[in-house]
Amino acid sequence: MVEIVKSISEVVATCSEFTAVVVIVIGAIQAMGSAVIGFRRANAPVVPLVVFRGFAGWLVLALEFLLAADILKSAISPTWNDIGQLAAIAAIRTFLNYSLGHDLRHTPETNADEARLTIHRSEQPS
Repeated sequence: MVEIVKSISEVVATCSEFTAVVVIVIGAIQAMGSAVIGFRRANAPVVPLVVFRGFAGWLVLALEFLLAADILKSAISPTWNDIGQLAAIAAIRTFLNYSLGHDLRHTPETNADEARLTIHRSEQPS
């Protein structure tokens, strides 16, 4: 019975890791697309912030999937070495997740119309 649960958890962990990779790829493609579109529309001052906010959200989601995969891998009869590795990985990924979430919560909201107004105002002679 333990072997069945262990094999199921390994399959689910592998699927979770694969999902994390897919999430990162989708986020990277979306970030690149946002950057290209933003720079073409002359919103250059706000493009990095918009791209960061979008991509950081995808990375937070991917980190959640990776942490779940690590927990599943060491859930069934772990050794002390497995527990130590999981604790270190969980601490690092939790810190990364917290940092990205904090950055997302504390970056100013951007509005494309406000950005265009700012750009136009800065182009007008004083």
